[in-house]
Amino acid sequence: MSPTRKLAALPCGRRSKWVVLALWLVLLVAFGPLAGKLMGAEDNQASSWLPGNAESTQVLNEQRAFQPVDTAQAVVVYQRTGGITPEDRAVATRDAVGFAAVPHVVGPVVGPVVSADGQAMQTVVPIDIGSNGWNDLKPAVDQLRRTAAADSHGMTTHVTGPGGVAADQAAAFSGIDGSLLAATVSVVIILLLLTYRSPVLWALPLISAAGALTVSQALIYLLAKHAGLTVNAQSAGILIVLVLGAGTDYALLLTARYREELRRHEDRHEAMAFALHQAGPAVLASSATVVASMLCLLVAQMNSTRGLGPVCAIGVVVALAAMLTLLPALLVIVGRWVFWPVRPGYGTPEPTRTGRWAHIGAWIGRRPRKVWAGTALALAACCVGLVSLDANGLGTAGTFTGKPDSVVGQQVLEQHFPGGTGAPLTIISTAAAAPAVRDATRTTAGVSATTAPVVHDGQALFQATLADPPDSQAAKDTVDRVRTAVHAVPDANAKVGGSTAVVLDAGRAAGNDNRAIIPLVLGVVLLILAVLLRAVTAPLVLIATVVLSYAAALGISAFFFAHVFHFQGQDNAFPLFVFVFLVALGIDYNIFLMTRVREESAQHGTRQGALNGLAATGGVITSAGLILAGTFAVLGTLPIVGFAEIGFAVALGVLLDTLVVRSVLVTALTMDLDRHMWWPGRLGPGAGSGQR
Repeated sequence: MSPTRKLAALPCGRRSKWVVLALWLVLLVAFGPLAGKLMGAEDNQASSWLPGNAESTQVLNEQRAFQPVDTAQAVVVYQRTGGITPEDRAVATRDAVGFAAVPHVVGPVVGPVVSADGQAMQTVVPIDIGSNGWNDLKPAVDQLRRTAAADSHGMTTHVTGPGGVAADQAAAFSGIDGSLLAATVSVVIILLLLTYRSPVLWALPLISAAGALTVSQALIYLLAKHAGLTVNAQSAGILIVLVLGAGTDYALLLTARYREELRRHEDRHEAMAFALHQAGPAVLASSATVVASMLCLLVAQMNSTRGLGPVCAIGVVVALAAMLTLLPALLVIVGRWVFWPVRPGYGTPEPTRTGRWAHIGAWIGRRPRKVWAGTALALAACCVGLVSLDANGLGTAGTFTGKPDSVVGQQVLEQHFPGGTGAPLTIISTAAAAPAVRDATRTTAGVSATTAPVVHDGQALFQATLADPPDSQAAKDTVDRVRTAVHAVPDANAKVGGSTAVVLDAGRAAGNDNRAIIPLVLGVVLLILAVLLRAVTAPLVLIATVVLSYAAALGISAFFFAHVFHFQGQDNAFPLFVFVFLVALGIDYNIFLMTRVREESAQHGTRQGALNGLAATGGVITSAGLILAGTFAVLGTLPIVGFAEIGFAVALGVLLDTLVVRSVLVTALTMDLDRHMWWPGRLGPGAGSGQR
């Protein structure tokens, strides 16, 4: 037996299967309690999302010298359309005193200030963000809302500003891990039941995937706690979907090959060893593309994007380990009966040879060139929807799928006060140059007011109110003008931050990440495919089909976002996230197909190998695609537009890749290119090494 066959037989040996099961039980007992602590290790502070060298990040760090704690300003808005009365002002004044006593409120409470039209008031309340990020904001803001509404005497009250928005975001993410896990597990169970049509078999892949998720969450918690790994609500949520989705995909491929080998081998241990030997390279290569693609995110400027890479890579590696060790051990331990009611008996015919996908392959084989040309044109037509793509960031109102109190309050604030009220710019300079820096800021177009500088230890800090809404393009343009003006002040070392500057810097960093990481991912995946398939033509063809699939999915998604869901735009990082997930995960199905096609082509020639490969893998790959699409679609249930858009686009892209690109386009191209698909190598009867 070859060394690789011996290695493949380890998880499913007559004694070693019990050792594997025992090792996983020990891991789960040891790591289970740690997995539940991952949410407590999340870092959702603004600096953990921003590029480390951005000017707004530097301001966030330097302003701690002026205020020992990180704060977010919540703006309490009162409105009476008939006009604010003296009694209303007295109520707001009493409220301000009460606000100062709310836990986590620090510094002076400013207000109430009556608007110029006399119909609204605002009170600014600074809240300590603390070490828990936005989690400490939510209870404080909830208390502000209760206090303001308790004795309003007919006034409408809202809490908005950066503090109010962050609190509503915290509420939207509250319980995300539990709700995502429950929804994802439900989707996986339903789809596994439909796939296997067995009341028992579905449990083994799910148990293995759940074990992988537990261990990966524990490892990530330990790295976040002791090695400085950045984890936030975004990466923790995507981890759940990715591990369960990708892990189940690997399980489906392995289980399908095991069921196939059970018809050829009387001993189930031997059948599993052969299934691991034959399917293992495809699963390894598939996971390698995902891991390598995720690690490419380490070059990102955005801290949130850079942190997502290792988090997802760890999850995929653990999922791979579970599916190549724990799942084979479980399948061999329980025996053939787990496939009931359709047990794969020894010597029975393999149904995929004459099934639905065999007929589809025969249809493609009659006119492969017309099929791939027509399919490519149809996908290219879907790319037209890219004209609706607006990945320039989401404003406050566009962040949520609904309309929480902070969004309503921001709209009321903008009706009665200068647009930037409640979200001022923060400018830091040397104390000596502070007057000149303030004058340069005050005279810049788009700035409506500035505060007096506060001096500490040779530095000065002051704030500037913008005339336009803080998330508007006009406000971002003002930030650029202010930066140009203050940077020109000699020896000032001036820096401009604040929420609008944060959005501006994040958008630019995300744009740079898109331009740097997308080509890098393509190069890495191309290299892995070239090594796996030992060819040049096939990897180039597969990469081209996946990119076409990505563009088509993005085009269709952009059309739906603009004209069906009426979202206000997309996050700056949306194209990159969708690209990485679709290319890394979409190439999986091409790997599953083409490794089998290569195996069959070595015996029967490329055209027949493509037919046999599609017939053998079509059903399992389609099932895997449906499960992965279903798990990502779960993200669409969250009340955050960014998650909903990523979930929709990735789910759509996976379905396109599974049902159209891999099954039709790639198969037709392989048949049409025939032996040239494996250039510069040669593959066919007598030329390959894929014999049993």
